[in-house]
Amino acid sequence: MAESAHDEYRAALALRHTPGIGPKSAKALAAAYGSLVEAARHAGEWPERRLARAPAAKAFAERVWRDAAEEEYASAKRLGLRTLTIAETRYPPLLREIPDPPVLLYVRGDVSLLSAPCVAVVGARMCSRYGLSTARRVCEEMSSFGLCIVSGMAYGIDRQAHLGGLAGVGGSVAVLGSGMDRVYPETNADLYRTLCAKGAVVTEYAPGTLPEARNFPVRNRIIAGLSLGVWVVEAAPGSGSLITARLGMEQGREVFALPGRIDDPTFTGCNELLGQGAHPVADAQSVLGVLRYQLAHLVDAPRLAAAAETPPSPAPSPVSPSGDLVKPPAERPASAQKPPADVADEEQPQQDAVPAADDAQLPAPSLPDTARALLDLLSGAGRMHIDAMTRALGLAAGEACGLLVELEVKGLVRQWPGMYYSLP
Repeated sequence: MAESAHDEYRAALALRHTPGIGPKSAKALAAAYGSLVEAARHAGEWPERRLARAPAAKAFAERVWRDAAEEEYASAKRLGLRTLTIAETRYPPLLREIPDPPVLLYVRGDVSLLSAPCVAVVGARMCSRYGLSTARRVCEEMSSFGLCIVSGMAYGIDRQAHLGGLAGVGGSVAVLGSGMDRVYPETNADLYRTLCAKGAVVTEYAPGTLPEARNFPVRNRIIAGLSLGVWVVEAAPGSGSLITARLGMEQGREVFALPGRIDDPTFTGCNELLGQGAHPVADAQSVLGVLRYQLAHLVDAPRLAAAAETPPSPAPSPVSPSGDLVKPPAERPASAQKPPADVADEEQPQQDAVPAADDAQLPAPSLPDTARALLDLLSGAGRMHIDAMTRALGLAAGEACGLLVELEVKGLVRQWPGMYYSLP
């Protein structure tokens, strides 16, 4: 019996709110029964088939999950979120292969990007200008070949990775460590909106889940799991980026690292990865050459073949005109975070159709009058806060955010900590 996506979603909610049923158990149940709904119908035989322990099967049968599942269902419905469950054919195939794939994903944007050929790009929030510029440049190059860039929407390297991905046809996917209605960090609310419109945002966490520190290492397995390879751009010892790299190794993914100065603590993690056999990255060819067999039937084949035959450039010098670290803006504690009004309060109709591929591409090079007005304003003002721009031009905050990210993708403006902008 074919089960509907709605029924699979309800079954997924029941499973994940049952004590003793985690991602590994849910994966085993989906594989054994072919659907989560069918697995739910046979909870009594789970212990005998060694799919779950007896207490978990008993708790499921007693419906201990009901209240929590109903609450999450109502919240997701209010926000109009798309859902993907592990038993659906649309579920990302690479992610399904990992030992502990999420039983359920919430998605905004182009769902098809989750199954596209992806490369994870991760790095430090407090990073060098060398790391920022290299991340942006190489991600733009990879996206131009049709590779989708996956990252975690943090400040610093992650932001530049997403912007680089959005600049090409490959697009970009952000994986959150919070609920879909809890945008973190708040300084990336503009990027969040752009990814929802032109890329994709995904999370396994229920609406309302705060961006607590414990969520991010768990989230990182999804970043690696969606991807053919993991590129660490900049990482100090103990960085969460190294967790993503380790998970990538455990999942059988290729691991890449940007070489850095041996006396630079923010590159200690990268240099250690290179010593352990990670592939050095100088440009897109460095990545495409390693992944050429996996990508042969997935991306621009003639350009891929040419790129694979082109020797990678020498590793770029980590010495830049300014060696100063770029620090992320201060953020409020997770417990104090509130979703932006136009994110939390918006109600989007639930859709089954995947947006057209053109949605993931940039608009035509010509600029609208409002964008030109923003550039004219910045040309005579130096750094300017977004609130001052909206007042000067009479724009809504959401409209200004979207225009500024679009201009940032085109390389026409630069964002500074605290939502200040300037010309490059």
